[in-house]
Amino acid sequence: MSVIVLAEHENGSFKKKTFEAVQYAKGIADAMGTTATAVVLGTADNAAMQELGAYGASKVLNVADARLNTLSASAYTKAIATAAEKEGAKVIIALNDVTGKAVAPRVAARLKAGLVAGAVAQPDMSNGFTVKKIVFSGKAFANVTINSDIKVVTLMPNTFAVAKGEGNAAVEALDVAFDDKDFSIEVKEVEVMTGEVPLAEAELVVSGGRGMKGPENWGPLEELAKELGATLACSRPVADSHWRPHHEHVGQTGGTIRPNLYIAVGISGAIQHLAGVNGSKVIVVINKDPEAPFFKAADYGVVGDQAEVLPRLIEAVKKFKAS
Repeated sequence: MSVIVLAEHENGSFKKKTFEAVQYAKGIADAMGTTATAVVLGTADNAAMQELGAYGASKVLNVADARLNTLSASAYTKAIATAAEKEGAKVIIALNDVTGKAVAPRVAARLKAGLVAGAVAQPDMSNGFTVKKIVFSGKAFANVTINSDIKVVTLMPNTFAVAKGEGNAAVEALDVAFDDKDFSIEVKEVEVMTGEVPLAEAELVVSGGRGMKGPENWGPLEELAKELGATLACSRPVADSHWRPHHEHVGQTGGTIRPNLYIAVGISGAIQHLAGVNGSKVIVVINKDPEAPFFKAADYGVVGDQAEVLPRLIEAVKKFKAS
């Protein structure tokens, strides 16, 4: 009766958010007096799958079908349900990302399970199974009790620090009886970002808004991000104006991030933007408008024109690094 966790990978390797999910599942398994089993869909490196044991997985079930290397919600759902039935799992964990949002509700419906999406803490199992999650676009928390026999929980990425332990997981092949309708949506092409940390996993993020006045002024932001080792982001109006690519858009209709540091430059801080970034540990706002709503959510604020503030900030970062 192990706890099942969907262990996502990219080109066969695993990233921090997957280790976080496995570690989260291990915490639940320990409280239940059982073990955590990771489910890997598609072709992945065997040594990398074994390494999931260092984060809490006792076993890895690998459905080594190359068609699963790209997301197919129907096929993923069948594979996870098959793994859960094989293991007799009562708890299924996934990430609250694109894959988890597509798959977890389908798994819950198939297994007649209760679902909580966006968990930010380990479940309280002292009297039932209660999960803390964010609500109202991150402005509040709710404690939701799942009463069904089988429970599905998706975890907000970047919620917990990852601690690598020791040990390897045993890797087993899992056969799933797919049919053509499980792959009715064909993926023609996948464009993979390289050379930077994905926004969902970034611990340092530098973001720009309409206050940057145009794409030609993005140079200082890019330099600041480079000096800090941060990932670039932007507000929706910037992406809609094609100043920056849409994958950099964070907010209610874009990506949701939870970095250790979020620096917002020239962003007013509308509620739609805050919904995607207010899980940040520290928020720094740079805006020439002292009445910008973002200052109310900021830990630190600088009132000033970005054209004057950014060069000084970059210089300060360089001096700090040199020392």
